[in-house]
Amino acid sequence: MSNADTKAGLSRPQMAWRAAQDLVDGAFVNLGIGIPEMVADFVPGDRQIIYHTENGILGFGPRPAEGEEDPDLINAGKKPVTLLPGASFFHHADSFAMIRGGHIDYCILGAMQVSASGDLANWSTGAPDAIPAVGGAMDLVAGVPNVFIITDHVTRTGEPKLLETCTYPLTATGVVKRVFTDFGVFDVTASGFVLKEIAPGVTVDMIVEKTGAAVEIPADLKVIEVPDTV
Repeated sequence: MSNADTKAGLSRPQMAWRAAQDLVDGAFVNLGIGIPEMVADFVPGDRQIIYHTENGILGFGPRPAEGEEDPDLINAGKKPVTLLPGASFFHHADSFAMIRGGHIDYCILGAMQVSASGDLANWSTGAPDAIPAVGGAMDLVAGVPNVFIITDHVTRTGEPKLLETCTYPLTATGVVKRVFTDFGVFDVTASGFVLKEIAPGVTVDMIVEKTGAAVEIPADLKVIEVPDTV
């Protein structure tokens, strides 16, 4: 990427903020490791979101203050959490029964690649020394009706992450509904990627150049308005 490209677009907290705006009041939400974890910091104050973690907590709260961490209170990413009133604990098997039974409304995950047909690759590059198993992401994307992805638009070496066809081993096929990148917000439709909102400082030409698939550009394209506090 050029120097001009790297300065444009959303920061990672801003990407998480934008994703948080699409969660509805009362939703049960599972957040993946990395940027998705930041989403919990930006949900509008007039909405109640109930967070679920695969290791058996429903209703956990924000990260505790430094020095107040409890080593027995962690999420699936081994990050310390707090508990909100009404929080509950349950067996790992019950946690996955919630996921597989369709009781979680949204999951927000990272990705290595997303295809124009909604295929997701987010667990392995296929290299001989790569992670040996897909893990809980496979259950999440199969059991949760709204799969959102937050990811940088390109890799560190400038390769597109939004592609016509994924080249890495798949987590699942046809599951992704919306992708939030540093360049904008993309819906995955029957006809492929549709750019719904574009990030400040990013041009349509940049998106076309840095996307490995066709992108539909609507006439009513909006620019993302990020609050100064994010």
